[in-house]
Amino acid sequence: MTQKPEDGAVEEIILPENLLPLGALLGEGITPPEVSTLLAKTFKVQHSEVALLRLEGGLLRFVFPEHLRTTGAIPLSSKAVAAHTALSKKAEIFNNFARVKHASIFETIKPGTNDADSPAPPAPIQKLMSVPILDQRATVLGVLQISRKGLDARFTQDFSREDLHDLELAAGVLAVSHMIQVC
Repeated sequence: MTQKPEDGAVEEIILPENLLPLGALLGEGITPPEVSTLLAKTFKVQHSEVALLRLEGGLLRFVFPEHLRTTGAIPLSSKAVAAHTALSKKAEIFNNFARVKHASIFETIKPGTNDADSPAPPAPIQKLMSVPILDQRATVLGVLQISRKGLDARFTQDFSREDLHDLELAAGVLAVSHMIQVC
């Protein structure tokens, strides 16, 4: 699959077979919810377990999940995992995320539902992969995260190194697609 960056150079992206559906990210007019759904399907997680944050002026702002778009932003100066990922420019796996000290404020925000009889809070994140989205000059555009939520870590599958590598490839496709810059 080939993408033509703004400078006129042609960049070829070769995806492994299991990630070929991500080629749709390079299409015109794909929306953030469609990207989120595609990533959830690719990584076999729930739609609510995919997060994309765009870097704007020292703050990471949620592109999706959509219900977090208006809840605030994460300063790069914070101790948040997403901020650390952006600053270090390194991919990370946390298969014991519930034990990692982190601000859980975004985990407690429920997606808008019409069901007023659902008092149960969302399940906490048990596993997390976090990768930076870098442009061709290694400038951070944002952070892509995939999580697995559940009430007990024993019942959520660990992420593998292959999963992390696949997420890095997905972040590369997002960077080339310029989707993160136009949301």
